[in-house]
Amino acid sequence: MEYQTIVLEKKDNISTLTLNRPEKLNALSPQMMAELVHALRDVSSDNESLVLVITGAGRGFCSGADLSARAGSQAASSNEEGKAEEESEDVTLKGFAREAPLILAGMKKPVIAAINGVAVGGGCTFTLACDIRIASETARFSIPLTRVGFTFELGSSYFLSRVVGIGKACELAFTGRMIDATEAKEIGLVNQVVPADELMDTTYQMAGDIMRAAPLATQVSKAGLYQGMNADLTTQLRWEALALSYLAGTEDFKEGGRAFVEKRDPVFKGR
Repeated sequence: MEYQTIVLEKKDNISTLTLNRPEKLNALSPQMMAELVHALRDVSSDNESLVLVITGAGRGFCSGADLSARAGSQAASSNEEGKAEEESEDVTLKGFAREAPLILAGMKKPVIAAINGVAVGGGCTFTLACDIRIASETARFSIPLTRVGFTFELGSSYFLSRVVGIGKACELAFTGRMIDATEAKEIGLVNQVVPADELMDTTYQMAGDIMRAAPLATQVSKAGLYQGMNADLTTQLRWEALALSYLAGTEDFKEGGRAFVEKRDPVFKGR
């Protein structure tokens, strides 16, 4: 598929997905939403990609749904062709809101959001399904859904309270207020805040650190952490026993042991 509103690059086992409508602060148009779902499925099924980085072009990460495009569609819906177009956009929006968080949450490889600027509405909630969030000092965040008569989307009613706690989740959702990167770090919405010109270097350095670990062990560890959020201790102990038994039979486990004894860096192959 040839993308018009996003850029997908794959290099050195890292996939980089860039939202690419900088003139609109990367607002989510129907076309962008469809392309994002396609690209996320592509990366999820690509065994050569070990880490996914998501970022935005220009001075914004994502300003949420493109309401100007939506308004234009509604204005045109006085005829049957306009109504059909609006219904098609509704299907795209609902499909994206359902599919994107499921693909991200189900992705075996780690996902890092490099938030380079404003992240509002869907632009903010889209990052909640990522594993790690690194923000530029210029980034700002808001979830103003109730201010436009809307409510949670992209799984944010599930993710937000797990990321920042129920109290802060209520505050952000009910007020819709804008917070800066410093406050986002304080409440746990992002992992790190770095100068704007260091954002991508910091992100790729973290991706490199992740890739130095055994890929299968990383994937299993990610699955265990998320499962553990909703399981009891007995269930997790059983899961850990099975996971350890599985990994003990892999080539990477044996390589890790040899490398430790030989005092060298291991060469993992994901097997």
